[in-house]
Amino acid sequence: MDDKFSKIAVLLCFLVFQAFTSGAQTVTKVASCEDANHNLFLKSDGSLWVMGYNNFGQLGDGKSSQTNRPELIVSNSVSAIATGGYHSLFLKSNGSLWGMGWNVDGELGSSTYNNAYSPTQIVSSNVIAIAAGSFQSFFLKSDGSLWGMGNNSEGCLGDGTSVTRYNPEMIVSNNVTAIAAGYDHTLFLKSDGSLWGMGYDNYGELGNSGTFIFSPVQIVASNVTAIAAGYDHTLFLKSNGSLWAMGDNGYGELGDGSYNNTNQPEQIVASNVTAIAAGSWHSLFLKNDGSLWAMGINGSGELGDGSNNGTNRPELIVANNVIAITAGNQHSLFIKSDGSLWAMGWNINGQLGDGTFNNTNLPEQIVAIPAGYNKISGRIMSLGSMQLSYVGVAGWKYALDRSFNLSPANWIPQVTNPADANGNLVFTNTPNSTTNNFWRIRSVP
Repeated sequence: MDDKFSKIAVLLCFLVFQAFTSGAQTVTKVASCEDANHNLFLKSDGSLWVMGYNNFGQLGDGKSSQTNRPELIVSNSVSAIATGGYHSLFLKSNGSLWGMGWNVDGELGSSTYNNAYSPTQIVSSNVIAIAAGSFQSFFLKSDGSLWGMGNNSEGCLGDGTSVTRYNPEMIVSNNVTAIAAGYDHTLFLKSDGSLWGMGYDNYGELGNSGTFIFSPVQIVASNVTAIAAGYDHTLFLKSNGSLWAMGDNGYGELGDGSYNNTNQPEQIVASNVTAIAAGSWHSLFLKNDGSLWAMGINGSGELGDGSNNGTNRPELIVANNVIAITAGNQHSLFIKSDGSLWAMGWNINGQLGDGTFNNTNLPEQIVAIPAGYNKISGRIMSLGSMQLSYVGVAGWKYALDRSFNLSPANWIPQVTNPADANGNLVFTNTPNSTTNNFWRIRSVP
């Protein structure tokens, strides 16, 4: 290399984890449920994929037979997913809500009581978030209102009654920002960071001492940023990165070192937790270094530690590069930063999607990303220019930024180019030969 380019350094920084090469897309979202034996995931092209149990049409493929391989259901425009006990929900990018599967209790918002074996539209617009319990469905609208439908025998719809609702009804009129649904209890957050809940509370999962709570009650007044509802336990994060838990702890799923239930929020980890998931009787969380941790029952290998021994303390499962998690009925799934999907645990209905019906107690890659994606390469051109080639998502726009230092970095935009039909794009720029040159490529709207 010419001496005048000896200070050129090429650095690739990702602001999104979506990538594309040769027709392959990364996995961006995954969903399961504490009572579910089927799973959903999204790819970066907005396609919806499913696997597992399907007796009631919850996979939405028009059939009632299970599958142990990922199956494409919707080819594009899906933006969010949720898995219930025997039904599934998804959002499209236009804000419409769709569902499939069990509808005997009105989970799909239809008083026909008929199960749906293919996706059916429930709400046409303005839906921004969804959650599915065992026999209930919930969604948020863009005005911050919370809506619900389905089985309400234990008050988990929060409408003050135990009457099952076969059509969507508004539960809270405004300021709701997030929802989570367990087997028979429901959680939601308000814009002030307060945590609220309703439904079954026999194990203390609502942080109270009542058996049934038919209207929303405040559990924590402020600073809650994320929530997860398991079979009979609750997890939540505070703004300082601390992890808290309450409810059933018969298998150590709270991770406090005991097997005692608690009806008061209890701090489990003091800081650095970024994401949580609550399964049947196990729990998962991520730390800000990308590490995956787990606690609780492990009879089917759902903790992924290579054994079938449970633990009542958080245990490190994967050391780094995990970006998303979900916990189902005795199984777990996670996404790595390269967009690959991994799973472990119970697989009797093919819910892991590995082509078998065998359980596994170690993480197993389900969707692999081919070599060559998200790759940057540099070539020195004539007249002192540097050409950078990149593989991204077809049709997306990418910006080239440069900084002369990294401590601190001062990224200066250079140019924006679109990726071609194969996800390829090229940037050409002239480095400053008198100083360091660091480059990054990022996606832009």
